[in-house]
Amino acid sequence: MTHTRLWTAAVAVLAFILAACGGGGSSSESSGPTKIVVWHGYQDTEGDAFKALIAQYNKEHTDVEVSELYSSNDQVLQKVLTAVRGNSAPDVAYMFGSWSPNIAKIPQVVDMAKEVSDPDWKWDDFYQSERTAATVGDKIVGVPALVDNLAIVYNKKLFADAGIEPPTPTWTWDDFRSAAAKLTDASKGQYGWLIPADGSEDTVWHYLPMLWEAGGSILNSDNTKAAFNSEAGIKALTVLQQMAVNDKSLYLDTTNENGPKLMNSGKIGMLVTGPWDLASLSDIEYGVQIMPTFAGSSGAHQTISGPDNWVVFDNGDKKKQAAIDFVKWLTAPEQVKSFSLATGDLPTRLSVGQDKSVLDQLNQKLPGSATFVENLSNVKTVRPTVEQYPDISEALGQAIMSVMLGEAQPADALGKAAQATDDALAGK
Repeated sequence: MTHTRLWTAAVAVLAFILAACGGGGSSSESSGPTKIVVWHGYQDTEGDAFKALIAQYNKEHTDVEVSELYSSNDQVLQKVLTAVRGNSAPDVAYMFGSWSPNIAKIPQVVDMAKEVSDPDWKWDDFYQSERTAATVGDKIVGVPALVDNLAIVYNKKLFADAGIEPPTPTWTWDDFRSAAAKLTDASKGQYGWLIPADGSEDTVWHYLPMLWEAGGSILNSDNTKAAFNSEAGIKALTVLQQMAVNDKSLYLDTTNENGPKLMNSGKIGMLVTGPWDLASLSDIEYGVQIMPTFAGSSGAHQTISGPDNWVVFDNGDKKKQAAIDFVKWLTAPEQVKSFSLATGDLPTRLSVGQDKSVLDQLNQKLPGSATFVENLSNVKTVRPTVEQYPDISEALGQAIMSVMLGEAQPADALGKAAQATDDALAGK
């Protein structure tokens, strides 16, 4: 399972698409069960588990017939916008949380703010980061469908061979850097840490927790200017520079595809990755630990989360209500628990994530899963929900890469990225 946070050309043409949109979907309703369609990107184990939940719902709710349609997660925004333009939007769609500002502009998207204020939804039981990522201004554009985060996954044998104690919850970035250097052996093609290095949001994702841990922010308080070109931002990026350029302990994965493969082959000591990679690490004994932080920093231990959402569309009152009811059932604690246990995905609700029996079963299925669940408490900051975030990410990704490649200094690279960010936010 891979959950990337990439953007398609759909974002760029959003305004054009919306300008061409008419009203909501067809409101014609025939007799018999109310039929709704759910678009999703689940495959393999996730796909089977989701199909089972739909079958269960249809069996228990004979007045509704839910059907599902597979749509690649990376492509769904483009497809939704095209469908909205053609007056044929799905009733429910799985959509990346990073798209929330763009989703909020689609007239047919149902604002769930009133719905989730009903105590029956137990809205506060969803993790704070999930609720924040689903909120744009006074709108709530979706209900949490998936949550993840980043932590250290390390090769226990390589640590033992190098005589290094395993990572601890009190590790600092100095500890991390020192371990990575000791784990590196150029003659063997072995490196302490591998980082996605294609300049994409995956690259940015690995930098942002470091920025926050150093006490920095992506934007200022009213989201009008860049704030990452700060002392904290430079401090965080300097660690990547030291490891990549000075220590040469950082393997730059320019394809963004080699992490699990190189980890399995014993060439990488540590990945900072999410729970989706655990199932791929079948050839080594690995451990999982929360990310390090900066000694004496006010930022403490942090991580990043990429919550995704179930988005409901208004295709007439009857279908809209059926879609809302289905999403409410699908995201209730009982279904969250069964889906997590079937797939290994992290539970989207606090009550499920704090259930020891769930943690034990997840760990039995995939060792280290419980650490990722517990790590959700370290998600203290989310990316800004602004339409220009793809531009911000691109500028930051280029800055990070230029430093790791030894082509620029942190302050200069972040300054250039900040100017591009300010221009994007100002509409230039």
